[in-house]
Amino acid sequence: MIKTKKEIEIMREGGKRLAEILQKVSNEARAELNASVLNALAEKLIRAGGDEPAFLNYRPEGASRPYPAVLCVSINNEIVHGIPNEETKILHEGDIVGLDLGLKHKRLFLDMAITVPIGKISKEYQKLINTTKEALEVGIKAANGGNRVGDIGYAIEQFVKKRGYSMPYELGGHGIGSKPAEKPYIPNRGRKNTGEKLKAGMVLALEPMLNKGDADIMLMDDGYTYKTANNSRSAHFEHTILITNGDAEVLTKNIL
Repeated sequence: MIKTKKEIEIMREGGKRLAEILQKVSNEARAELNASVLNALAEKLIRAGGDEPAFLNYRPEGASRPYPAVLCVSINNEIVHGIPNEETKILHEGDIVGLDLGLKHKRLFLDMAITVPIGKISKEYQKLINTTKEALEVGIKAANGGNRVGDIGYAIEQFVKKRGYSMPYELGGHGIGSKPAEKPYIPNRGRKNTGEKLKAGMVLALEPMLNKGDADIMLMDDGYTYKTANNSRSAHFEHTILITNGDAEVLTKNIL
């Protein structure tokens, strides 16, 4: 799980590329646009830089088939892993849309997600987006070398509880590097001073997901898209971070 200096430099460059690409993709998200257009743009930009999409044809453990797209596009009550290119999926004014993208740069993987508004959205949904982004920042602050995985989950969970949102605890972050998802698993809840110790050189993808309603979720028939069980809206933010002997370094910056 500990990356070499050379691997860290590669992942720094990959993270920068990913952040720039996701910024460009999110800038194109607008009302009446088919989500497949964003998927095609993400693939074009990744390949133009000489890199490879991380998600396309990736088959996580337990999945019945490989993921069929480059970009995950999750709209409103879709929490994560929404597929943009199998059925017509149109963005509408007032939607909130999660965009989750990964790339492979020189054999190493990076992962990032943001949630964006489509046109004008209500204050309550903007608050949901803002709070989810803040929850990620809280998790990153807790990811200091010498702390443990449980410290990250504890910090995120306590922050979210005080703000009246719920989280789908079945979903969480993960290690990343030679594979899109590696150990350790990073839950968005936990107890202080428990779990895997965070050591300098570890690279993690932190990704809190907040629901406006309760925490119950459903996996759709496509085998990938998770939705809120009560159709409430959900938001998602993710960064790939490097554990150091002090504060974590965000590798997928600077668009949040």
